[in-house]
Amino acid sequence: MHPKAATFAKRARERYDFDPDVQEFPDGTKTAEDAADAVGCDVAQIASSLAFDVDAELVVAVTSGANRVDEAALGDIVGVPADEVSMADADRITDALGWSIGGVPPFCHEQSVPVVLDETLLSFDTVWAAAGTPNAVFPIDPKTILEYADAEPARIAA
Repeated sequence: MHPKAATFAKRARERYDFDPDVQEFPDGTKTAEDAADAVGCDVAQIASSLAFDVDAELVVAVTSGANRVDEAALGDIVGVPADEVSMADADRITDALGWSIGGVPPFCHEQSVPVVLDETLLSFDTVWAAAGTPNAVFPIDPKTILEYADAEPARIAA
């Protein structure tokens, strides 16, 4: 197992007593479509964790792979204008969260950050999320993401 995926799995066990079924795909799961093809699910069941700068604070938005994040909606949720919401810089994501773009899990970050979960994910019993690398994913009930990430469910899909 890739060291970053192993780190994620270890943190999940230690912090939440949750043993994720991490699956790695050498051909990659860099896009939601790639991940869905690899695991054999609908692209809407991919829980993509994207980091945004929101009024100088980092916020993770976990959205369905079938959707894009509506930055204005995300700003409304955290109480800032849309022009104060933008995708976070890759270095900032790695420094603050401990993961690189494409491998950000919905929880087990280096630092505590607000997490917002796209409410469309709650229509599924199981979704697939990144497990620390762009090649590793794990299945999870989206309600468990809400709990472990202390996430706020919201309408953030564009």
